[in-house]
Amino acid sequence: MSATTHPRTRRTALAAALCAALALGAAACGPFSDAPEAAGPFGALTGPKIAAKAITATRTADSVTLDLAVKTTDGPMKAYLSVDTKAKCAGTLTVGPTGTAELVKADDKVAYLRFDEAFLREEAKSEPAEVQEAMLKELKGRWVKTPVTDPEAKDSLELCDLKALLADFEQGVDLSVKSGETTVGGRKALMLTQAFDKEKTTLYVATEGEPHILKIVTAGGEEPGTITFTDYGKPVVATPPPAKDVLDDTK
Repeated sequence: MSATTHPRTRRTALAAALCAALALGAAACGPFSDAPEAAGPFGALTGPKIAAKAITATRTADSVTLDLAVKTTDGPMKAYLSVDTKAKCAGTLTVGPTGTAELVKADDKVAYLRFDEAFLREEAKSEPAEVQEAMLKELKGRWVKTPVTDPEAKDSLELCDLKALLADFEQGVDLSVKSGETTVGGRKALMLTQAFDKEKTTLYVATEGEPHILKIVTAGGEEPGTITFTDYGKPVVATPPPAKDVLDDTK
């Protein structure tokens, strides 16, 4: 790979978050010629420096809520999760038009997942009817408890880790170019673009207060999609479910 090629491997964390229900991956790389920096709210700071500040401010925020929607070759995938720096994470993960899983992670030790009927039936569709019904009887309405150290669980909780989530975009920091100003959810934002071969990513960075990322939009490539960041600093509610409703995966 030449010195002007910038590798980037995008791995859809949402797929792993559904207990390895789907395995997705895509990669893109390529050069991008920077344009003259335009004047803006960050003054003389270059695109790369602004992007670096934004990523640092976002991944170190006390808490934030993520609203993610990605189109893949296997169908649409969505996530709505609140995460904080104290290992808490809670929300929903959706694959396809209906299959949804609820996620609760109250600490850095265990996580709880509960799947709706559509998700369970999709997972068991290749099994005999009696196996499908047994699975539904066992899991429908119940939470599955799993240690976060389990390789499968550790992988599935990637969306709960802002550092991991932003790692792909951090690789493109040096190619960030200022591309205008706009508003996101009523907040003023500076747009920074990163281009990789046929894929273009735009980071929307708050220009007032902390330079948090307000939105990331990826166009082109194999996994176009949007991540919106809201509720910075809002406490995350991640209460473990009642013991009577839990199946312990370790047992």
